[in-house]
Amino acid sequence: MGENSIEARLLSRMRRHADADRIVRADKDAAGPLPLSFAQQRLWFLDRLTPESADYLVPTALRVRGLLDVTALETALSGLVARHEVLRTAFTAGDDGTPHQEVNAPWPVDVSVHDLRGEGDAVAEERAREVLRSEAKRPFDLTTGRPLRTDVVRLADDDHYLLLTAHHIVSDGWSSGILARELRELYAAALAGGREASLPDLPVQYADFAIWQRDQLTGPALERQLGYWRERLARSTPLELPTDRQRPAQASGAGDVVTFEVAAEVAERLREAAGRQGASLFMALLSLFQVVLARYCRQDDIAVGTPIAGRNRAEIEDVVGFFVNTLVMRTDLSGDPTFGELIDRVKDTALGAFDHQDLPFERLVEELAPERDLSRNPLFQTMFVLQAPGSADGEAWQLAGVDVEPVEIERGVAKFDLTLTVVESSDGLRAVLEYRTDLFDRARIERMAGHLATLAASVAAAPDARLSELNMLTARERQEILVDWNGSTGPYPDTATIHSL
Repeated sequence: MGENSIEARLLSRMRRHADADRIVRADKDAAGPLPLSFAQQRLWFLDRLTPESADYLVPTALRVRGLLDVTALETALSGLVARHEVLRTAFTAGDDGTPHQEVNAPWPVDVSVHDLRGEGDAVAEERAREVLRSEAKRPFDLTTGRPLRTDVVRLADDDHYLLLTAHHIVSDGWSSGILARELRELYAAALAGGREASLPDLPVQYADFAIWQRDQLTGPALERQLGYWRERLARSTPLELPTDRQRPAQASGAGDVVTFEVAAEVAERLREAAGRQGASLFMALLSLFQVVLARYCRQDDIAVGTPIAGRNRAEIEDVVGFFVNTLVMRTDLSGDPTFGELIDRVKDTALGAFDHQDLPFERLVEELAPERDLSRNPLFQTMFVLQAPGSADGEAWQLAGVDVEPVEIERGVAKFDLTLTVVESSDGLRAVLEYRTDLFDRARIERMAGHLATLAASVAAAPDARLSELNMLTARERQEILVDWNGSTGPYPDTATIHSL
């Protein structure tokens, strides 16, 4: 394994963190008002700014077939609340306006049951979907200390929808996996007559992390992180995607999605192209996305956000909370490089960002974009997410005695101008383009999806080609440009002269 390989860099980082100060339980009674983490503070501010927004809710909808025991479910959910302090935390402001968190005593979870039995299959199904959409968008009052709610929609004695909704200020994608795993164990224990659930003790709670984070990000450690990002993002300009409507003064938050597929053989060739550069599939797909954005915007300087779990310390791996951080991947596409050369540039960017991931995005925004622009996200306007195999399936969400299947909820929400989410599977890649409907028509995003899929196939066929040689026009667009729009045939009289024509 080479000195500069991805594996060597990541192992080195893990060793550094193993030697770093560990997060320990704080004496919360003596600590005074408990601070919010930097990420929580930004969400708290946004909630105060737009309290009716559904942008930062985390809903999980499940279809449950079998005899669901609602009482056992309430017992299990109450166990989660007792186990994770963040699920019983209130977020309030002091007299000076500074937010802080207050950990409350455990509260008993009451599941809201919507009984639609006897209404007919079609009517019940439609009404159930309405309940899911409505509850998944209903805002929380963060001052109550109850940032989690549960709804059960009963279609029949043995057929239900189960909706778990949390505020993002207390949860993230990794937390969803923790909740699924622990709810499964707590529900089984409740069904077994209240036996003790087999769950290990938590070494710390989220508030301990928030206190630790505030203590760590001071002095030289903070300045090193800020110095890197100041240099990396200096003179960065907003991405100006062509839109179908003028950008409003304040983003509406309304959104929609377009899905498309990338064949398994194309995905494998992209992985091989990345491997030849000592890079990952994530870096190859980010390169593809940035090429399309560059062509749309006619810009060579492309900044894209990407989430990172933010759980690089063992003591917080099993703690529910908002740990996810956002990194800005800024790439220079100038000079018409080959796709392999572009992957090299993206790899350098990504590894540098991973090495400086401890600086919360919220702190970076304070430093580099203190003036809030309500029409766009600060520092980047597009997001790229790659989900590992199995991360999007329902294996984690299982309950004893019933069959559980995840279902999609059409919430109509978009936090960024454009988000590309790619999910790996044995059949290739499933991609979702989420977009702001106050900016774009669906037809434009459907064309972009076609461009992304076509460019992926073009790179797979010629990974050493220069960017200018790669094709992203779909077969239909090529037909329109070369044939349909090029119909210049007309009558040509034999007796006519050039000057008279």
